Amino acid sequence: MNLWTAAEIAAATGGTASGDFAVDGVAFDSREVGPDDLFVALTGETTDGHRFLDQAFAQGAAGAIVSQPTDYPHVLVADTFAALNDLARASRARTSARIIGVTGSVGKTSAKEALFAALDRAVHAKVHRSVKSYNNHTGVPLSLARMPRDAELAVLEMGMNHPGELDALTRIVRPHVALVTAIAPAHTEFFPDESAIADAKGEIFRGLEPGGVAILPHDSPHRDRLTAAAQPHAERIVTFGMDKAADVHAIEVMRLSTGMSFVTARVGEREISFTLSQPGLHWVSNALAVVAAVDVVGSDLGLAGLALADLGGLAGRGARFMAPVAGGDVLVIDESYNANPASMRATLAVLSEEPGRHVAVLGEMRELGDASPAYHAALADPILAARADPVLLVGKAMTPLAEALETKVNIVHVADAAAALDRLVTMLAPGDAVLVKGSNGVGLSRVVAGLRGGKT
Repeated sequence: MNLWTAAEIAAATGGTASGDFAVDGVAFDSREVGPDDLFVALTGETTDGHRFLDQAFAQGAAGAIVSQPTDYPHVLVADTFAALNDLARASRARTSARIIGVTGSVGKTSAKEALFAALDRAVHAKVHRSVKSYNNHTGVPLSLARMPRDAELAVLEMGMNHPGELDALTRIVRPHVALVTAIAPAHTEFFPDESAIADAKGEIFRGLEPGGVAILPHDSPHRDRLTAAAQPHAERIVTFGMDKAADVHAIEVMRLSTGMSFVTARVGEREISFTLSQPGLHWVSNALAVVAAVDVVGSDLGLAGLALADLGGLAGRGARFMAPVAGGDVLVIDESYNANPASMRATLAVLSEEPGRHVAVLGEMRELGDASPAYHAALADPILAARADPVLLVGKAMTPLAEALETKVNIVHVADAAAALDRLVTMLAPGDAVLVKGSNGVGLSRVVAGLRGGKT
């Protein structure tokens, strides 16, 4: 069963098909095009997808959505971005899947992946999800357009860095369940305070289908604000957290010698126990959110527990591996994809529980606005609590933190990721635990790749 036919694409977008063709996937990045995919030639300020038609079809594309004439099989439209959104709406209109929308300042990608794994245990191959962090104005419609006809459940991540963005996305997704993982300082350059961030995240509830359910963090200082945002749109509100007043809460959390956690939780009137493979209390919170969502859609909680036990670390978001150094190995904790003050504190707490010497490679946190110096300097206490020494700081915005730590631990402060890798290779010793974390734009994935490739 093909994902889309040329006639369906033309009907959804109001375009004109060059002829009959069928596709099994959708992509707007020509580097990601595979056999029998539909390539959407988006145009932007700096690039034009039409320039990559040859590459897309060389890689096996079966058709394209274009706004310029071409000899390749295509559907011609006036605006390819509008067409992608139209295709997403058509996908949403034809599906009978139960859809869960996920957002939050931290943890949304991890929660999305964990929720997918939990649901996939129950209805294997019938669960669709956003890939990577495709959660913005192009990524969300792409994820919807890719949804198989026969999907029974879908988990779609939605992100934002300005007010109003989630409002637009959630009205396309129209989720049956809307989950907010946490509210924390992120993109504060574009918001006056955390309350404004909570308001923007609360926009996800506006797209809820009739009878929809809102899931939100009970322990958040913004719980009441999120509740108020959900009440006009949700038939039911479910809370999760460590506090026993939450609808889904942890009764007991035990850290195991393996680094895993054994969690006993109450879900309404029921009690469940499961092993959580990912360390840290922030992951316990993610797991409780996942359990709440699994319960809301009526899936199997026991199978969800098995999935949480088997969940591997995500690249850039907690993946772990042993890297060779002279005389032995070091443990690398890869948190290189993104960073904000809350996630920095959470992952430093995870580092604190590891054996051996603690080495922190920390890149600057971006989009924090005028409060950036204070947010960076405030990381000093979590670093000291994690007993991190040495500390390798990357980026100009780390200067206030370097000054705060100057006489307390051994610091190396460098300009970029390339310099960080060069310095790091001289600092490591067998048995070290190395945390690598920073905003994605800093490029610390290069440091992780160097460690994984054995550059040390």
